[in-house]
Amino acid sequence: MAGRINADKPHLWKADIAASVDQFNEWFMRFAPEAFRATRVKTTESVKVALISLRDLRSIDEATLRTNPSVLPTLRMCTAPPLAVDRLVGLAGANKSLIGRMEEGKLAARMQAQLLDENLTRVCRVLTKLLDRDIFPWLDAAQEPTDHERDRASTIVADRLCSAIANELVHTERRKCQLSFIAAALDSIGYRRIQCVPCDGFKTGEPGTYAIDIAVPLAMSQKKLIPIDLYIQPNRKSALRRPLMMDFGPADISRQGVGKVNRKVKKYHRLRMTYGESLQYVLMLGGHIDTGSLGVLASESLDWVWQHQIGNMSKLLA
Repeated sequence: MAGRINADKPHLWKADIAASVDQFNEWFMRFAPEAFRATRVKTTESVKVALISLRDLRSIDEATLRTNPSVLPTLRMCTAPPLAVDRLVGLAGANKSLIGRMEEGKLAARMQAQLLDENLTRVCRVLTKLLDRDIFPWLDAAQEPTDHERDRASTIVADRLCSAIANELVHTERRKCQLSFIAAALDSIGYRRIQCVPCDGFKTGEPGTYAIDIAVPLAMSQKKLIPIDLYIQPNRKSALRRPLMMDFGPADISRQGVGKVNRKVKKYHRLRMTYGESLQYVLMLGGHIDTGSLGVLASESLDWVWQHQIGNMSKLLA
């Protein structure tokens, strides 16, 4: 790709990261508290219902989980320490696909009954052993919880649960913000949004238009598609005119940078294998991205635009 925007300027990365974090934090402080409060109220009530269905955690057995698999996320937050999905899978030696389905409130439909019972039994054993008895005092006292004890315990578990749920809400709202941000930038320079773009590579698409959330074919096949966040047909008159494909990077790739960066790089290579070396594919980054992750992107010739420098989009479209 000619005319790189940021990948070839490592001397600017630290300053850009700082500016990007400041912009994200300002947005987060406005949105996240509201998301957390709304989620907390709803989640607290669902935790109370789950506790009652489990006889206040005195009935964690395979029969209960088989009947009500949707309580698993709540049970994971009832342990000390709270268990991530992968940690529960590892400790219980459970089938990962089964646990994933239970997180969605379902069971593995094709799993044999005996194998299902074995997996559920191992999961129950781990959960029972690791229950956080400090927040469920009635377990050691071997008595019914009071309403106040159940309310307090439900609030604590809900706080643990809604941290993850609110994070997903924040991610969704953040993406909406990014989309509106870049749409406004494109509209201001005369581009027009259309609802879809025919998925036949570079051959179609009216100049000066953009589309959000489309799928383009891989290996020149209509049957194998890959999602793209933003697809822009530049407003320039050239027989070699190429669209610009853009994906939004996560707001924080410092903690799990390797996996997230590698997925973007792999996607870039798959697109380039289909559409050639002249492919225009960039990332829009905002939030906390460490310099190591940026280095990986740059080494793979994958460029990016900072959200706080959205004006650089015009350079890509010139």
